[in-house]
Amino acid sequence: RALKNKIVKKIFKETLKDFKNLVKAGEPKKAQEQLVTVYKKLDKAAKTGVIKQNTASRLKSRAMATMKKKFGTS
Repeated sequence: RALKNKIVKKIFKETLKDFKNLVKAGEPKKAQEQLVTVYKKLDKAAKTGVIKQNTASRLKSRAMATMKKKFGTS
């Protein structure tokens, strides 16, 4: 179980990192697509108990705030 949790955690962290890199690069369309993937991965991690629901919500909120700050809209 610990190995599976580690894999799930690594996947959502990499997805979040890719999203941040797209935002930094200034690619709104790709970042928006990646944001959907980030949401899916975080929800899955929270559902399976790898992270808490509040942590997933906080990370999703911060990702959206980053997107809005950089590009103005979601």
